Amino acid sequence: MISLNYRDARPIYEQVRDGLRHLMVTGAIARGEQLPSVRALAASLAINPNTIQRAYTALEQEGYLNTLPGKGAFAAGGAEGEGERRALLLRRFDAAAQELLFLGMTPQELAQRISAAGGAAEPQEGGNIQ
Repeated sequence: MISLNYRDARPIYEQVRDGLRHLMVTGAIARGEQLPSVRALAASLAINPNTIQRAYTALEQEGYLNTLPGKGAFAAGGAEGEGERRALLLRRFDAAAQELLFLGMTPQELAQRISAAGGAAEPQEGGNIQ
């Protein structure tokens, strides 16, 4: 479920993008699953289709979805490309890992955290946007 907060300082397209990204990361939208059409999602959220298109474009640039002309948008398989988002998150991860090691965390403790996070991100059964 995507919820929009009109009091949020972020633009609506960013809220839609972040909501869809969260659904993909948590497995509510499975890899390869088709997302609603731009018009259908715009109608269900009662917002302009251009806003949805902008969110879809941003997600495609980040590597979270693939668009096939005439067929629609599909959740990416995860390894299809680097994407800007992936590169950004890796830079943040490297910086955080270095700082945690400096603060006394062991590489084994970091590995355990990564394993635990990987288990939490496993796809869940089914799951629709609404």
